[in-house]
Amino acid sequence: MKTSVPKLDAVKADTNWYVVDATDQTLGRLAAVIAPMLRGKNKPTFTPHMDMGDHVVVINADKIRVTGSKMAQKFYYSHSGHPGHLKYRNLEEMLTKKPMKVLEKAIYGMLPKNKLRDRSIQRLHLYEGAEHKHEAQNPQPLSI
Repeated sequence: MKTSVPKLDAVKADTNWYVVDATDQTLGRLAAVIAPMLRGKNKPTFTPHMDMGDHVVVINADKIRVTGSKMAQKFYYSHSGHPGHLKYRNLEEMLTKKPMKVLEKAIYGMLPKNKLRDRSIQRLHLYEGAEHKHEAQNPQPLSI
């Protein structure tokens, strides 16, 4: 048997749009469903070296929840590269100041660490409220 590799034109024509409501969804479980869809692993023609993913629109991204005591114990770090310039915030601060960044960082960490990661994360569209501007693409609702 020979392995078939899909053509680039067929891959671009096979792109779907999905909308996910993140209200009362657990952060990690939601990210674990969205990350493979951005990569294209839900398709039977999946090829690891090609960009085959779908677009995912997440509404109510600010209403996600976490379990346990992660609100106080989970930290997000950023470092400028200069000595002594390490900044950190816990999850509770991040949800009040930048709620969409929490879900974006969770999904970004679940994507492969190669050149396809940046292309895949561009197909993620996050919105704080229930309104989004992608109605023209007719996104299909995705229940989790």
